[in-house]
Amino acid sequence: MTADTDRTASLEGVWDLTVATPVGRIKAVVEFHRQDGSLTGVASGAGEDVPLRDITVDGPHVTWNQSVTRPLRLNLAFAVDVHGDTLRGASRAGRLPASKVTGTRRTTPAGDHGRRNASRGHVREEER
Repeated sequence: MTADTDRTASLEGVWDLTVATPVGRIKAVVEFHRQDGSLTGVASGAGEDVPLRDITVDGPHVTWNQSVTRPLRLNLAFAVDVHGDTLRGASRAGRLPASKVTGTRRTTPAGDHGRRNASRGHVREEER
């Protein structure tokens, strides 16, 4: 099932993610939003903006794909379960081992469009 209005209302917003990779933890920020009636998302980090592709929602289960070029050129596939303002799951890059993903939704005051615009779908990656 592709993302539709009835099934995706709980996914929209800005999410702070942690991806536990074999080389360390990566902090990320992702935003899912509605554009022309469809669920879309964008990620950014390491100086690049990356659109999320193939976003699929089936109840609490959400999957999406994205491609990055920094620090390495990778095609990433995410599969997470969303429960309220938290998510848990995994990210996979080809044949590499899956990396654990956890996240929490940011709370933004109603009408705070400036903050949304400034952080729209951006993934900010920082290794600890």
